[in-house]
Amino acid sequence: MRQKILFEGAGQLEYEIRNIVKKAEKLQDIGQPIYWENIGDPIQKHARIPSWIKEIITGLVNDDATYGYCHSKGVLETRKFLAERTNKKGGAQITENDILFFNGLGDAISKLYQFLHSSSRIIGPSPAYATHSSAEAAHANAAPLTYRLNPENKWYPDLEHLHNQIKYNPNIIGILVINPDNPTGMVYPLETLQKMVRMARDYQLIMVSDEIYNNITYHQTRSYALAEVIEDVPGIALSGISKELPWPGARCGWMEFYNRQADKDFSDLCTALEDVKMTEVCATTLPQKSIPLIMSDSRYNDYRKRLNREIGIRGKRIANILAKLPYIHFNETYGAFFNTIVFKSGVLNSKQTLAIGNPAVDQLLSEWIQPEIALDKRFAYYLLAATGVCVVPLSSFHSDLLGFRVTLLEEDPELLVCIFEKIRDSIEEYCGSA
Repeated sequence: MRQKILFEGAGQLEYEIRNIVKKAEKLQDIGQPIYWENIGDPIQKHARIPSWIKEIITGLVNDDATYGYCHSKGVLETRKFLAERTNKKGGAQITENDILFFNGLGDAISKLYQFLHSSSRIIGPSPAYATHSSAEAAHANAAPLTYRLNPENKWYPDLEHLHNQIKYNPNIIGILVINPDNPTGMVYPLETLQKMVRMARDYQLIMVSDEIYNNITYHQTRSYALAEVIEDVPGIALSGISKELPWPGARCGWMEFYNRQADKDFSDLCTALEDVKMTEVCATTLPQKSIPLIMSDSRYNDYRKRLNREIGIRGKRIANILAKLPYIHFNETYGAFFNTIVFKSGVLNSKQTLAIGNPAVDQLLSEWIQPEIALDKRFAYYLLAATGVCVVPLSSFHSDLLGFRVTLLEEDPELLVCIFEKIRDSIEEYCGSA
């Protein structure tokens, strides 16, 4: 071409959660059953949507108004409903004009980083969720900036490391929390969030909180929303219905702007995000209209509590299978529906293998295993080839730690035990093979 047509940051856009699917599909083509532990899609893991939710959505489908455009910021009644729900938390107060809808939270995240100044950075947790870290890195054409989550301290953030990153990097303009966290399942303690907000105030930063899992907690754990702790600091909360209802195929997410008038630069960012949504006309109408109808239904809270309790039970079952393995650090989870397992230092090496009984599978595996491959990715590919269990290597979450992420979503209890016994047995065989 006469000029470069690809922006330089495109090389930072990686998503191993989906990339490993391509390898799994090749195994499927030659007859290997696959157990999908790579992505947080409850529907794929046999979740059943209650009939009363389907009836509400069916009613909307039968309403002609659902087929039209809505307001560029989102359906007015839904924004009023969400603003009232946030205001009941007793923290930051907002109106419907502080809420902006997008076609899924991924769309919202992409737009957020797209409109930052080219030198401005938002620091996020590591292990890092790829949608955030890739978008932030692509925006900056550099590796993502991260603060450490500590697997030896319940995956809580290393606040000293975060403070030093902020203190010595004046390009950092914001702190990201994912609460509850993906990929670790950690829930930020209230005191930790309050300290992070104080850092943001001291260094004149914004807070960004991905709260897609905020209402998915268990074991008597509470997840605090950003609105409850942000006080007078400017901030953005990101939320959606893909995990909570769950309705991932709806592609329906939104931003909430807090303390918009506290800082002109922040207000200008919010305006730019609103303006870009105006150029796209609006987000999809149908799922927006469903939100107040479903979430205000008298059956909704009990429904969500039941789902949370079941996720917690599955987490306990996984802990019973994996927690005592001598090769790993295992942390029980308290929110979201993921667990990240870390191999202990020095456990993995490039000579370890698993038995592969199918020559065609063995041929594919030999193509995947390159000399420079990360050791945890190497394990994940062997696990996939030998057992059909598809997990995401931890090194793909911009982490120096070696391990893998699994979900807590499989609703068939016998299949859940089968999958995690395969993982347990494979860890034992692989780590003991060389």
